[in-house]
Amino acid sequence: MTKEFEKANKELYHSGWKSQFLSGLMFPVMNFISNAGYVGVAVAGGYLAINGSLTVGNIQSFIQYNKQFTQPINQIAQISSMLQAMIAAAERIFGFLEEQEEVETGKKNVIVKETKGNITFDHVKFSYDGETPIIKDFNANVQEGQKIAIVGPTGAGKTTMVKLLMRFYDVQDGAILIDGNNIKDFARGELRKLFGMVLQDTWLFGGTVKDNIKYGKEEATDDQVIEAAKAAHVHHFIKTLPQGYNSIINEESSNISAGQKQLMTIARVILADPKILILDEATSSIDTRTEIQIQAAMDNLMKGRTSFIIAHRLSTIKNADLILVMNHGDIVEQGKHEELLKKERILCRTV
Repeated sequence: MTKEFEKANKELYHSGWKSQFLSGLMFPVMNFISNAGYVGVAVAGGYLAINGSLTVGNIQSFIQYNKQFTQPINQIAQISSMLQAMIAAAERIFGFLEEQEEVETGKKNVIVKETKGNITFDHVKFSYDGETPIIKDFNANVQEGQKIAIVGPTGAGKTTMVKLLMRFYDVQDGAILIDGNNIKDFARGELRKLFGMVLQDTWLFGGTVKDNIKYGKEEATDDQVIEAAKAAHVHHFIKTLPQGYNSIINEESSNISAGQKQLMTIARVILADPKILILDEATSSIDTRTEIQIQAAMDNLMKGRTSFIIAHRLSTIKNADLILVMNHGDIVEQGKHEELLKKERILCRTV
């Protein structure tokens, strides 16, 4: 991997150097050609004017023609770097458009509303490139309403398991079952309606606070939005905004803090009321005091729902019904927090 990275890094360095060099060279070269043409017209015109073959007015006309000819070329040279960036962006866009659609494999008429949330990972194996295994042999049984904490070092496969659960990728071997039904038998859209996610990287769009919270449940009433905001401990902050729930969040969400954005995404999930929750470093952008405030609300939210918590903070996972300690794609230990400590497992090293 190190050699592959060094090779790719060198290719990027040389490509970047050539791009910057050519972009910087273009304008002075074109400027030189323009000035050289001006000098050529002046010298040749002066010689012909002395011999009486050309008038001074004709020389002036050629000088104007030269400027009119070279001016658009100089403008193109000035925006050459923008043109290169545009071509690169167009390649990415067309590459995305040419990607194949997700294959729909849903066969059974699974009634999503009746799903309880019992999940089984049966000898799951997965690799992104088909060669390097990320998940080697993952087995776990999760009961309805349990709070499952997944911990482990970076690269252990924690987030990969979540991606497999929601079928962003399909397993190469083994199966993931929800209430005994293979997730491949669900329509992808119906399957993902079961899940509510709060990620480390928050996402809000340009619009009102109310619209952002209602994104997961557009038919929700104003009272339901307010109740969700109160449960996430963000109602008081929203009321301090100039227009309350009708205040506008800009496209970059730069007019509110990172912690406030995280609280709004939590309120969004509370309003959506999903069957299964996935919290991937959900409190990473929240200070300790705010984390304590929302912990009770999150506990109430997770009652009766199967929950997967990916976290590095010990305070976030110590009350979990089951802790799965992952390393190199396998479960190296599992149990409750107290049980793992009794087994003299140094849990703090992985959290």
